[in-house]
Amino acid sequence: MTTDQMLEEIREANLTYLMLAQNMIRADKAEALYRLGISEQVAVILENRSAGQFLKTAASSMLMCRFRFDDSVVWNLLTSHSKDRQVSGVHAAILMTGKTTEAACA
Repeated sequence: MTTDQMLEEIREANLTYLMLAQNMIRADKAEALYRLGISEQVAVILENRSAGQFLKTAASSMLMCRFRFDDSVVWNLLTSHSKDRQVSGVHAAILMTGKTTEAACA
């Protein structure tokens, strides 16, 4: 993959993510905040952007979304293939909710 191809993929991912985030926020803001891991302030910004503004923002060479699972505990819970997988998923969701709360307060 060339640098130009990678940048085009990033732009496409950015636009898709921004549009998905806006649709989720408009459908159910509380759930979107949780699922996207964003603050209320960011949700308001995304909710009120036009398609043209998203196109300009998406053109950045920086990826807008990021992995929220930044520790091995959450990754191990999410990738666990044990018979208690549903419990692991719930445990991971609880840990991520705590991280979302921490980020919103920071």
